[in-house]
Amino acid sequence: MSGPFGNAGEAVFRNLLIAVERVNQRGGVRIGGSQRPLLLQRYDSKGSAEEALGLLRGVLDQRTAFVLQGNSSATAAALVDALDKHNEREPRRRALLLNYSAVDPALTNERCSFWHFRFDAHADMRLDALTEQLRDERAVQRIYLIGQDYSFGQHVLKQARVMLAAKRPDLQIVGDELHPLGKVRDFLPYATKIKLSGAQAVLTGNWGNDLTLLVRALREVGSEARLYTFYGNALGAPAAIGEAGIGRVLAVAEWHPNLGGAPSDAFFAAFRQRFPQPQDDYVHVRIQLLVEMLAAAIERANSTEAADVARALEGATSEGTSMGTWHRAQMRAADHQLQQPLVVSVMDRAGTPGIAHDIEGSGFGFRTLRRLEPGNTARPHSCRMLRPD
Repeated sequence: MSGPFGNAGEAVFRNLLIAVERVNQRGGVRIGGSQRPLLLQRYDSKGSAEEALGLLRGVLDQRTAFVLQGNSSATAAALVDALDKHNEREPRRRALLLNYSAVDPALTNERCSFWHFRFDAHADMRLDALTEQLRDERAVQRIYLIGQDYSFGQHVLKQARVMLAAKRPDLQIVGDELHPLGKVRDFLPYATKIKLSGAQAVLTGNWGNDLTLLVRALREVGSEARLYTFYGNALGAPAAIGEAGIGRVLAVAEWHPNLGGAPSDAFFAAFRQRFPQPQDDYVHVRIQLLVEMLAAAIERANSTEAADVARALEGATSEGTSMGTWHRAQMRAADHQLQQPLVVSVMDRAGTPGIAHDIEGSGFGFRTLRRLEPGNTARPHSCRMLRPD
């Protein structure tokens, strides 16, 4: 909630808040013959895994059963390890980690846990969608890879090489670079190297200010590279690049405001009514779905005990929530990875065909290039989950 990525934390909180309010407006969750409201409490990890672990100990002492986290896969991994130990040691006050955006694939593969559920598409799922788009864009011959120097960013660059080699063996990788997470204030040296490399495209998993500052620097040096991003459709990135991003900035997500259809439009309109300020336009279906699926699982389990709710979440679908069928998703029981659609979109000026809504009052929005259904986004896993008795 503070530090270089404080804007990301605040944006997530707005999504969680409106989702909790929606559940409580219909009476809360039905359990034990009565309805009980959800209580959303916020804590500031300050971008530190150590700080997050200290906060976790405090909320577990309060018998909090559900912990929500997502910004930083390194922090998520630390929390999973801590919960594994705590839940074995303290079976009467176990808790779940519900992950809305920590996307290191290891968390639902070799480091999977019964006590962890991921509601975002992991990095390989997002990369697969972006590289499918690159497969078709044969005019792009030179690409630069850049990312944040921690587990997630390292994985993105490593796996991007693997996928590009398989799908575009003709594509030349002219740069492969990591930078410190949340510590770079001036990206001009990086942008200059990218321009001098002759890259026609840049692929990055950067998020928060590390993405905004990168795209701003690329604009300042006059780079015309096409940007293939995980998160280029929010948190200041569209405004930072402006007109130069039209037709050149791509993003991948489970949803975007211009996806179309009455349920999607109604969902976005309700968010904007609750948070009318343009700068608050960070809206993600997956975060809303996390709260809805949690509420439904509590009701099916008729319990708030972590193991009972975990079993109710396994195999659960979006159809079992108030969101209905317009965003079809299912929590895969084998690895606790949500299977859901992914959409690759491109930036364009608001008011052009397919761009009914802009982002953050920037005057720019995103138009769908391709939509992949859950069956096309699923990837194999290596999870060998240990389950409680």
